[in-house]
Amino acid sequence: MSLFSVTSCDSGAAGPRLVITAGVHGDEFESIECVHQLLDWVPENLRSGTVVLVPVINEDAFLLGQRTGADGLDLARTCPGNPDGSLTEQVAYELTELICSADYYIDMHTGGTRSAVYPLAGYPLNPNEQALAGSRAMAQAFNLPFVWGTDWRLKGRSMSIACENNIPAIYTEYLGSAQCSQDGVTAYVDGCKNVMGMLGMIERQQPESRIEFTIEDAAEGSGHMQICNPAPLDGVLSPCFRLGDQVSTGDVLGRVRSMDGSEIVEIISLQTGRIIVMQTFPMVREGDATFVIA
Repeated sequence: MSLFSVTSCDSGAAGPRLVITAGVHGDEFESIECVHQLLDWVPENLRSGTVVLVPVINEDAFLLGQRTGADGLDLARTCPGNPDGSLTEQVAYELTELICSADYYIDMHTGGTRSAVYPLAGYPLNPNEQALAGSRAMAQAFNLPFVWGTDWRLKGRSMSIACENNIPAIYTEYLGSAQCSQDGVTAYVDGCKNVMGMLGMIERQQPESRIEFTIEDAAEGSGHMQICNPAPLDGVLSPCFRLGDQVSTGDVLGRVRSMDGSEIVEIISLQTGRIIVMQTFPMVREGDATFVIA
């Protein structure tokens, strides 16, 4: 018995196998609502190939209303998992098998309850040129404002498994902050349909590009959002910029004030670029990532 619900929509005609997952983290709702809508739409509109839909991979985390399940492991850092391990490790093992069954893969995320992410489609800069070309084409077709290629060597992720098996794959991000943006849901549904159209699985005229900028950063560790601009102490974060703003090296990104109010520490930007992730939950713990700049 599977640890998560999987729906396979088979057109009956030859074509690619596209796997679409949501809910790898239990507090990312736009992606889940997108797959719910695709469950209603795909069976009547699929013309070739197979689309595999999973609305909530991490059911334990979803029922807890948090990023991780009861064992505290981050599913997005646990692949390829262990069939005899903890619940998250078992889910990671099943997710790995599912990814390996795909010809193409889309994994949708958001910033969850604590952060917001500038709408983006990302992919690993796979040394395999054919897989990389497929991932680039998928990211462009998904048609979110930011397209981001990053380090392929990061381990434990859904993208790691796809990259290791040379499967064209993208992950997507859209806002978060404990919301379920209907604009985000619509953008996700449209993006998945765009990819299906690009692959010839449905009849669809591709829309005009909404892409504002594309960055490929092959530096080691690029794309690891959880280590950027760590909070200097426990306290309350007051941002000085908004998501999507341009910043320069030396800018004060925000300030953290200690719980008793006696200490205020500035977070100084070490980069010039655009803010693509920011923590929106005011309480921060020392070491929490506060801002990500591309």
